[in-house]
Amino acid sequence: MDDELDTIHDIMRGARFATVTTRGEGGHLYSRPLAVLDHDFDGTVWFFTGDPSPKTDEVRADAHVNIAYADGPSHVSLSGTATVTRDAALIDRFWNPWAEAWFEGGRDDPSVALLEVTAESVEYWHVDKPAVLRAFEVAKALVTGSAPDVGESRTVQL
Repeated sequence: MDDELDTIHDIMRGARFATVTTRGEGGHLYSRPLAVLDHDFDGTVWFFTGDPSPKTDEVRADAHVNIAYADGPSHVSLSGTATVTRDAALIDRFWNPWAEAWFEGGRDDPSVALLEVTAESVEYWHVDKPAVLRAFEVAKALVTGSAPDVGESRTVQL
């Protein structure tokens, strides 16, 4: 499982943004890009967010979320539960110039919060072959009727 977590972490680290999907009123799904914060993946991820906002209201009403990351052809889809926190130590730990740009009052802006997501399962697609080999694999699959071998897909329960 450590190798799988390393692969997941590498894909997540390579993404600059993640798409966070929440469930809103009437069961509608809403997806928004949020900046990826650099930290070791241990089953929990964090994102800066403004609070109050429609996103934080939706998380408080239904904590189930999905987070999607893409690093080139590799992808991670994380399913879990989210909470909104204003923990000052965590905010200080993750504060960076990028976050500074999004909050008018900087670190002291009263709307600064973190979205904390605890993963329940993670599915990843790790493409480990260069584009030329992927094209060859697809062409071979068309001729042989077999599935192309371009990488690995796994689901990890946390």
